[in-house]
Order: sequence, then structure tokens, then C-alpha cells
Amino acid sequence: MTTEDKVKEIKQSFRLRMNGVSSHSMREKGLDYHLNWGVSLPHLQEMAAEYEKDYTLAIALWKEDIRECKILATLLMPADQMPTEVAEIWMEQIRSQEMAEMCALHVFQYLDDAPLLAFRWIASERDLEQICGCHVLARLFSQGMEPDERGINEFLDQVSVMMSSASIPVKHAAMNCLNRFCELGDDYDLIARKALRNFDLF
Repeated sequence: MTTEDKVKEIKQSFRLRMNGVSSHSMREKGLDYHLNWGVSLPHLQEMAAEYEKDYTLAIALWKEDIRECKILATLLMPADQMPTEVAEIWMEQIRSQEMAEMCALHVFQYLDDAPLLAFRWIASERDLEQICGCHVLARLFSQGMEPDERGINEFLDQVSVMMSSASIPVKHAAMNCLNRFCELGDDYDLIARKALRNFDLF
């Protein structure tokens, strides 16, 4: 079966799992796609399990302006084959918090350049890049990644910027990431408390 055939088969299968109420709710919340079938993440994970990880298929699915295709793209993309340039293109094309979280969870955290990209994204002026970067870093901190002194200072500087943001999702993502940072150990917790004492976060 060709990649084109697989994409066609996948798109046809959405009709069987569509959720009109969920789709309508997402549209009201600003999740704007050419098509949004409202298929739940567990159902999409079931669909992804029917296919092998496939770079070509993931790229083809991502190009579709369909919510479910893009989420499946994150589930089917083999992270060890994804070039940094492609990750940056995907990041530029993300238009919703949901997709930022899906990319961080399923692909970006596993990239060789994940720390580099995450630090670049949290320093962005774009809310969705900040949110995605925070989610990637939170995952890396949870896995025990310890930043060096320069990384610590850069991270805490950006957290202070994000905590001053008017965006509630940005603040929430930053706080979640900060909590994972503090869990690296007492020294990290103390450094964070001193650096961010003016924000009354602890």
C-alpha cells in the first residue's frame, strides 16, 4: 500500500469515530482546521497502533489541514529520523495548544536536539512556542536532565518572563516546568526559590 493509499484509508476511517459534539466544542474554543472530526486521543492511539512508525506517512499526514491527521502524524513520526529542520517547520505550523502538547509529548522530547530546541522555544515571543518548549523541558527534567549553570540561569530568566505573561496557558506551562525543575533536587529548588522570590510561587 502506498503512502497516498494509507492517508486516504486513515481519512476515511475518521468518519467511523467522529464526535460531532466534541468537534463543535473545539471549534468554539478556537481549534480551527479545515476538518475536525472530534476523534478522541485514545481512539487516535488505537488507530496509530495499526501502523508502523513511518517518517514518510507522518510527513504526509502533517500536511493535511485536519486535526486528526496532525495528531496521528505525531504518533507515527519516528523521532530518531526527524531532522531538526523538520521539527522547526512543524513548530512554526502549530496553531493550537493541543497540537503543541501533542508534538512535545510524542515527538519533540525524544529528539537529539530536544534541549537546544526547547530553550530556543521558551525564549520565543510566540505563546505556542513557549508552551511547547516548557512541555519538552518538563519531560526532560522528569527524566533527570540537569542543565549546566548557564542553562539554569537562562531557564529561570525565561520562567520569570513567562510568569509575567498575560497568557494563562503560558503561565501554567511555565509553572509546571518549574515544578519539574525543582524536583531535580534540593539545590535546584533553592536556586529557583531565590531567583523567583518576587513572584510568590512557592
